[in-house]
Amino acid sequence: MKKFFFSVVLLLSIGLLAACGSDSASSGDAKADAKQVIFGATSGPYSDMVTKGIKPLLEKKGYEVKVVEFSDYIQPNLALSKGDLDANLFQHKVYMENFAKEHKLELSEVIVVPTAPMGIYSKKFNSLDEVAEGSAIAIPNDPTNAARAFLILEDAGLIKLDPNADPLTVSEKDVKDNVKNLQFKPIEAAQLPRAVESVDLSAVPGNFALAAKMDLLDALQLENMPDQYRNRVVINTKDQDAQFAKDIKEVVESPEFEEIIDEEFKGFGKPEWMK
Repeated sequence: MKKFFFSVVLLLSIGLLAACGSDSASSGDAKADAKQVIFGATSGPYSDMVTKGIKPLLEKKGYEVKVVEFSDYIQPNLALSKGDLDANLFQHKVYMENFAKEHKLELSEVIVVPTAPMGIYSKKFNSLDEVAEGSAIAIPNDPTNAARAFLILEDAGLIKLDPNADPLTVSEKDVKDNVKNLQFKPIEAAQLPRAVESVDLSAVPGNFALAAKMDLLDALQLENMPDQYRNRVVINTKDQDAQFAKDIKEVVESPEFEEIIDEEFKGFGKPEWMK
């Protein structure tokens, strides 16, 4: 009798464990089948681009998309590396590579997106032809954005740079001909929109121009931006072959996404692959 009772208890226990295991497996399968992407972006135009352009197109593919906004340029990559994000959008190639090297991270781009270009703005002049001899121009004080400013000035015909200089690192020392004898005033990039009121000219990066409610199309000259300086969707390198990464690339390459850019993000420079 005791043996019979023990056998029944044993069989019931095995049955319960099997049932629990089945529920656990089902839960794991459901999690594996769930399509969720957590997307980080800096507050402003790029969180708007994710929310208005990428998120709805991914949702059409069956994804649940959560957008997390950041107010700095450090946390989005750290959160990505920790697995708190699946992807982010806020940085160009030069920044991504330097940040990854400094913090020993493995980051990779998915695709380059339309980006707000740097522009030359002025309250004093209505065109570059009006720029007076000896005018002062505020430029970013960090080397990367300063190089961009000098390239715009060269495109505008206001300076000539050493043809042997690296376009990504050009500086004032590479100016070989200062046509209008411009006076360069390096200041913090975030202060450049305000400098438009007090300096003859100001070279304002697109993200700071938009944050200050400036109209990109008011610029006297917009940057012919190299793709290295355009923002890109970034993921952890280990996720390069993940389906969500392929689907992000596909929706950004879609005609629907370009239509949203043309309607909602006027003045944004398109990457080479969109031209």
